[in-house]
This record gives sequence, structure tokens and C-alpha cells, in this order.
Amino acid sequence: MRKKDSLEPLINIMKKLRSPDGCPWDKEQTHNSIKKYIIEEVYEFIEALEENDSEKMKDELGDLLFQIIFHCQMADEKKLFSIYDVIKNSQEKMVRRHPHVFGSVKLEKSNEVIDQWEKIKKEEKNHRGRTSILDGVPIHLPSLIRAYKIQKKAAKVGFDWEQAEDIIHKIQEELDETKEALKHNNPEHIKEEIGDLFFSVANLARFLKFDPEELSRKSVDKFINRFKQLETALEKKGGKFKNTSIEEMEEIWNKNKKLSS
Repeated sequence: MRKKDSLEPLINIMKKLRSPDGCPWDKEQTHNSIKKYIIEEVYEFIEALEENDSEKMKDELGDLLFQIIFHCQMADEKKLFSIYDVIKNSQEKMVRRHPHVFGSVKLEKSNEVIDQWEKIKKEEKNHRGRTSILDGVPIHLPSLIRAYKIQKKAAKVGFDWEQAEDIIHKIQEELDETKEALKHNNPEHIKEEIGDLFFSVANLARFLKFDPEELSRKSVDKFINRFKQLETALEKKGGKFKNTSIEEMEEIWNKNKKLSS
């Protein structure tokens, strides 16, 4: 389907779902009640992307598009904005932020494009009220992504470590403080120190030009795979978790770890 108006049928489906004779569930929803779904759809697309599954990518992008249309329909009902306003804003923004493509500005390097992008953003209406360099990072981002973006903004003005070893020293310092907090058994202090430890580890990843969210996600996936291997190994032996010692489980775990490394 390549027609220019191919978006219309999907928009009309959303209008029907929200109409008086539409779907009871869809009619009850608000921006806040469905906000979690747009986040879920983004991550489901990322999963399809990493699996290199084009059919799944197409499906997940469709789900994401539907969430965007859902929000636009609710806004349109209140006469705030429509999907067409959103499209128009996006078109204008992309042209405005790419004067080296749609204007007379000459840029050849990607870092020049990034610097120009940030400069143009600061001049836009939605960004003029910001007073801090760290403003503009959404508070509802996953914490590791937010940490990465905050640290990157701070580093851009020179507030950064000189070498990775300095951050590793900081991580060790935070780990020692966590151990000390555990000795005093103060839950609030313990939580604070573990949070500082997370932040420092994210900073190390950022300094080494890695995305801490991506690294964390891959480690979680690795744990899941190895745990499933443990389950399979126990099943083959006719055993179960409740009657297998931690030493036996660790032995199987380490054996599988060697085989996969």
C-alpha cells in the first residue's frame, strides 16, 4: 500500500473505536492510562530490530504508529491538536534543524551536525525556558538511559573524568560505601549508596562510549539464557530446584558458562 492517503483508514479505525458506538475499553482511555503502552511498543520494536526480524519490525512499528494515532485522536477530541498538526510540526522541525540539507549552510562532519542541532534546539520556543545545561532530559526515561543523557550533557561542558581508571576508582569507592551502609543496616542509606553505585557504573559505560541501557539489557538476556540452560540440565537429570543444592546449581552454571564463552 503506497497511496498518499494510506494513513486515513487507520485514523478512521481509531475514530470509530472512540465513537459512541465504539469499543468500551478504548472510549475509557486517557493519555495517562495508555502511556505505558507506547513505551512497551518501543521496546518490542527494539527487540525485533535486534533479532533482525523485518516482519516483526513492521508489525511493531504498526503498533507504535497506532499508539501515536490513539494519543492524537484523544487530543483532537479536545480540540488541542490532530495527527495532521503533529505531522506538520515534524516536517517543519526536520527542515529547520537541517539547514545544511534544506538551506545554504555547509557542513561535512556528523559532529558539526550534532552541534548545529543542539544550537537550533535552544532557539526553539519549547526550549527557551531552560536554565540548566541538564534541562530537557525526560524524568520518565529508564534510569540508565537518563543517567547516560545527563552525564553526556555534563561531559559536553568539560565536567568529566580524565580516564576510565578514575571512574573505576569511584565505583570502588561507592562499593565500599555500600558495604559500610550494610554494616549499619540503614535501608535508606543502603538504597542511596546502591543508586550511586549504579550511576557510577553507567558513567563508566558512557565514558567508554557504550550505552549502559543496552549493556544492562544484554546482561539480563544472558542471565535468562543461562538460567534456562540450568533448568534444562536439571530436567535431564530428573532433578528440581527444591532438591538441588546451590553448590550443584553453581557447578552446572559454571559448566554452561565455559561452554558458551
